[in-house]
Amino acid sequence: MSGIDTQKVQLLEHFLDITAQRESLIASNISNIDTPGFRTKDLNFKQAILNAIQSPENDPKATAVDVKGLLERPDGNNVSLDREGLMLAQTQLQFRMGTQLIKDEFHRIQMAIEEGK
Repeated sequence: MSGIDTQKVQLLEHFLDITAQRESLIASNISNIDTPGFRTKDLNFKQAILNAIQSPENDPKATAVDVKGLLERPDGNNVSLDREGLMLAQTQLQFRMGTQLIKDEFHRIQMAIEEGK
């Protein structure tokens, strides 16, 4: 383990990976808004983060599941552009927060190195 590869950095990397997975699912949902029979997919973000915290050595691969309870159009598609836009905005904010936290952690490590000179 290198000095930069701390448990906090590993957890933040997992957070960013899970957030990127969710953003990819949202983009897929939006791109399939006109596909007959397409079902909206998402992941349980909180559970994926908890799994990453409990097993930080494992690569976080959250499982995509169909979203229940959404209104379905006559063609069987249940993608809502309003919902996906909201989820995308939330996910982008989470990603920005994660990048800021990892940036702060690197800054803290850099300060510790500079003080040790």
